[in-house]
Amino acid sequence: MKLFRRHAKENRHHGVVRAVAGWCLQYPDDSVLGKTALLRAALNEIADVPGRAELLRVLDHLDGPAPGEHYVEVFDRKPRRTLHLTWYTDGDTRRRGSSLAELRQYYREHGFEPAENELPDFLPVVLEFAAAAAPGAAGELLARFRPGLELLHRNLIKLGTPYQDAIAAVLATIAAAAAPPVPQPPRELVGLDPYPTGSAR
Repeated sequence: MKLFRRHAKENRHHGVVRAVAGWCLQYPDDSVLGKTALLRAALNEIADVPGRAELLRVLDHLDGPAPGEHYVEVFDRKPRRTLHLTWYTDGDTRRRGSSLAELRQYYREHGFEPAENELPDFLPVVLEFAAAAAPGAAGELLARFRPGLELLHRNLIKLGTPYQDAIAAVLATIAAAAAPPVPQPPRELVGLDPYPTGSAR
């Protein structure tokens, strides 16, 4: 029973880290900025778990000056820093449309219906699912995207942005054994209608 309780507590902590990271990685409009105190309180309830300190640093950034301008500079300027995760596996190729459709179906199979105005591979949407879904389904999905998250993390480190800590926090909740090699996105640019490379606001 002690082992079961430890795993249950770990899963709950992972859910909190993923949920808070999902909020932190949205465009910092009034809705997001109005929740920073609540997000801090949620992190303070889970003590010192992997990812907590990193997310507190991101919240410090969000409470600072001009977080919106910084967000646009980080995520809306370069595809290699996009929060749309299928770009790291499919690029802007024909495969990406199929990947997005499969992802929506995966959500539905696990009782989650993403909003129609948001692409299902947008990282905050992925994290909303991963925070609420059963541990097996959440872990499977995040393991699939771990190589892309690691590539995104490297690119954010090069830029020197606080958002690197948000991705580090997410990575801390994913089993390292499930990680395949970091991919290089395909370079084919012919495919379905182009998708945004930053946040959908």
